[in-house]
Amino acid sequence: MKIINRDLSAAKDGIPGYIAHPDRKEPGPGVLIVHHHFGVTGHMKSTVCNFAKLGYTTIVPDLYKLLGISDGVHEAQKKTTDGQFMEILNQSWRYLTNRNDVDGKRCAVVGYCMGGRIGIHFVAATPSVRAFVGYYPSVRDEQPGQLRPRHPNDAVRDFKCPSIILFGGKDHVASIPVQERLWSSFQANGQPVEWHFFPHAGHGFALADGDCYDPRLAASSGTLVSDFLARELDNE
Repeated sequence: MKIINRDLSAAKDGIPGYIAHPDRKEPGPGVLIVHHHFGVTGHMKSTVCNFAKLGYTTIVPDLYKLLGISDGVHEAQKKTTDGQFMEILNQSWRYLTNRNDVDGKRCAVVGYCMGGRIGIHFVAATPSVRAFVGYYPSVRDEQPGQLRPRHPNDAVRDFKCPSIILFGGKDHVASIPVQERLWSSFQANGQPVEWHFFPHAGHGFALADGDCYDPRLAASSGTLVSDFLARELDNE
């Protein structure tokens, strides 16, 4: 399968970021990746290509460029409301689902870290999402506030699609009690959910951009995710 990959730009495509897709003529399934707090790194681009190799037209919008943030990206969550994140993800979702090579009814959202938390809110507000993958969503034990008016535990109750969630026992962002409460919320929703817990894994175990990267777990969890997406997006 030939894969086409390139940077996306606001001038040419309407959104900045990165895309990879199979060279095909018929519409197929798509994936929107919501990146971690490091942004669109080289390893994130490699991840986009890996999803494309599985048959998905895959994009990762550069949230920081869409927000107009050129420095201090690690502080973005302290300055950006969830509503602002939803606006730019809606723009990115329209770009993906309106492409000629994409079947808009067979698209999933994959979120990593910060992107997992933001992705929960986006999926809750977007019934057209067919499936959700959450790699260690950065969910915390916090009260609603001006920037984050709704906790992810409440948002997941509005999901209309199946999910697969992957967490580690040594996650320094989402403690095990926080993970358990999120799990209870997914169960209360009633939609199918796969929950995978890796006792010795830290936060960010699937991406080589942090201190907790584990190549073995990245590979094994990737198999779980690819099987899930193939089933839910009918891409077998």
